[in-house]
Amino acid sequence: MRALGCCLVFLGSVCSGTEAARKVSCRFLCLEGAEPPPPLLNVSAKGAEITCTVPSSTFSEVTVCTAKGDSISFLGSEDHQPAATATVPANVSAAILVFAPAGKPPTALPWRVFVLEDFTKNFGDGGTLLANFCNQDIRFSIGETTITLQPGKSQGSGRPEKRDAFNMAAVSFQFQQDDVWRTASESLLRFVPGLRYLIFAYVDPASGRLQSATCQDFPTLKAALKK
Repeated sequence: MRALGCCLVFLGSVCSGTEAARKVSCRFLCLEGAEPPPPLLNVSAKGAEITCTVPSSTFSEVTVCTAKGDSISFLGSEDHQPAATATVPANVSAAILVFAPAGKPPTALPWRVFVLEDFTKNFGDGGTLLANFCNQDIRFSIGETTITLQPGKSQGSGRPEKRDAFNMAAVSFQFQQDDVWRTASESLLRFVPGLRYLIFAYVDPASGRLQSATCQDFPTLKAALKK
């Protein structure tokens, strides 16, 4: 399967007006365990302010943002100061932006952004998009499939073929310690048409431990409700 690019941005600057502006369909999510930011603002090519709400544990609705060059810049809605910059490759027109507190140094932007391409072929109906936001290799097992991801990488996994009578399949998250793969979490997830998952590994801001988080997405059901 095609690997998806994932970018972690610590610092960014507002792009100059000479860079070509383009539209990117974005959905936002705050990193598990972190307090989400207040609404952020993206400024369109014509100067209009686009409000971007970043929820926890669920995807936001699609917001069309303006990228200048490869960067989408966000301002704080309260002080209009630079808050975050997301790097979105020129060939990406739809993206999932996961926000995480940047921490130190104090001169850095307050939020860093993980960017995942919202690509239907690799994040298909009944499937899963896996991402590694950690600084070491991690491994996911979904049904009969095991995928190892290097830091900053992501990959799609299709609907497991081996499921029980309730369409459930086992999912586990592992990390390496002393050259041994150790299981951090195990669970059962239901894989049905109309539902897909984003599962990502990350470092918990409070404990500093490796964790995994699962976010449900209902693209087919939402599309049907809008008709």
